[in-house]
Amino acid sequence: MSYLVLARKWRPQNFDQLVGQVHISQTLLNAAKNNRMPHALLFTGPRGTGKTSSARILAKSLRCQNLNEFQPCNQCQDCLDISVGRSVDVLEIDGASHNGVDAIRELRETVGFLPSSGEYKIFIIDEVHMLSTSAFNALLKTLEEPPAHVVFILATTEVHKIPQTILSRCQRFDFRKISTKLIADHLLKICQSENFSITEEALWLIARRGDGSMRDSQSLLDQVISFSTGKIDLDQVSEILGLIHQSLIDKTLEALFHRSVEKLLLVFADLKKTAHEPILFLELLLENLRHVLLIQYGAQSSDMVELPDSEIRYLKSLSTSTTPEDLYFLFDMALKGSWDLQKTSEPYLVLEMILLRMTHSPQMRTLEQLFGQQGSLVAPQPSPAIAQPQPPPPPLSLQQTSQAARAHAAPGPLNSEKWLDFVQQVKTKDALLFAKVENAFFISATESDLQLGVSGKMSFLKDQLLEAQTLAKLKLLMLGFFQRPIGFSLKISNEPPAAPSAHSVEQEKKATQQKNIMDEIQKNPKVMAVADIFKGQIKSVKTKEI
Repeated sequence: MSYLVLARKWRPQNFDQLVGQVHISQTLLNAAKNNRMPHALLFTGPRGTGKTSSARILAKSLRCQNLNEFQPCNQCQDCLDISVGRSVDVLEIDGASHNGVDAIRELRETVGFLPSSGEYKIFIIDEVHMLSTSAFNALLKTLEEPPAHVVFILATTEVHKIPQTILSRCQRFDFRKISTKLIADHLLKICQSENFSITEEALWLIARRGDGSMRDSQSLLDQVISFSTGKIDLDQVSEILGLIHQSLIDKTLEALFHRSVEKLLLVFADLKKTAHEPILFLELLLENLRHVLLIQYGAQSSDMVELPDSEIRYLKSLSTSTTPEDLYFLFDMALKGSWDLQKTSEPYLVLEMILLRMTHSPQMRTLEQLFGQQGSLVAPQPSPAIAQPQPPPPPLSLQQTSQAARAHAAPGPLNSEKWLDFVQQVKTKDALLFAKVENAFFISATESDLQLGVSGKMSFLKDQLLEAQTLAKLKLLMLGFFQRPIGFSLKISNEPPAAPSAHSVEQEKKATQQKNIMDEIQKNPKVMAVADIFKGQIKSVKTKEI
């Protein structure tokens, strides 16, 4: 057959073509430039993320005679032989079919021979986790102290199955799932080069179905192109690959946000026609509820909400008809429903009941909204003064309340008071994050940069707050509060802080309250009489919450 599938035709041939693995390619290039190439490398990560391709590119970089900035030329005989797998000095071994100790013994005998040309002889062992225990043991000594002309490159998708004795002898490189946007952009480049016409939404659907794997996405694109004639659109991709159309999820979200049973019944009819798996439908619904929530908090970049721009704009307009509290509530109901769905023999019936239950659930409202709709929840108490009491001011409307909240969080100079106000808002949003930031104290600030400190006794908080996930959540909340992006840095300080932390302010407040309670109790005539009779004194006071 003369036809070459897209996944092989568009396999990366140098580090510049490797998509979504900049941390790998940059490290390997720097190692080659500084002559610090390790003798054993372990490439691990999900399928289709470029492990074997990177191994071949690295092999070409080590053997190419016409390197350009340590990138292979892909034109010399060595590069061409490695690309097609016929090089005698670059041996690719399949760990699944050569997993016995005899194969490794044969490899050890081959290691001692010098390369037929060039400086290095490279051994690429794919799916290395399939080797037997005896094979791993036979490889240990050679892997730790190979000849100077040998480089081992091990590749695996299941690194947990590799013995620690092997891991400790390799320099490990973790390949990550490729983002949906990068995959979609690369698929668009392929379609333009191959003269295939396809819509952006269709490419995004294929990329999302690839689940971070470039090879899987290219195979799906190959399948779609084979079954389509003319321009490929979203409907064709959904039908060919049996995927859930995003418009069906959008209709479901609209029905849930408006609590419309009529719209939900139309969704049921479409779901029966398409015969999609209920559990997959509910998983996609959970994902989109998360997207809407992040969009409400101001996250509209493709890094956090991996959807095409047209879909992000639609969800942004749809998010105005709901609240974060209601989204949390619907997400919890859908998540609990997914557990029930996995245990039933009638998934369609259970899915319908889950969605109907969500549609009939009460809509969550904030206190500001309740005050704006119903007024104060507590009736005004009559004043004991002789003068006629003044009527209480009318409650703020929802619009006035929102304006007041925006005014409070309007852009302004960053100072310790603003920081304490922000920490109190974090307390209402995320209790776990609040427990970390309440111990951070204000040091200094500029117009858009905030420097905080933690005491040396709590230095462990620095690493926790600077974790990628925690830092992203903190910056997102800062963006919502300060109405602008805020830079963030943290340092350990053993000097007395110039401004108090939220924790110290809270502790001081509690101490003052406790002291006032103690003073009031000690002045009580009955307490004074009891203390006089028993010749005692009050040591401590415990308050009982009702």
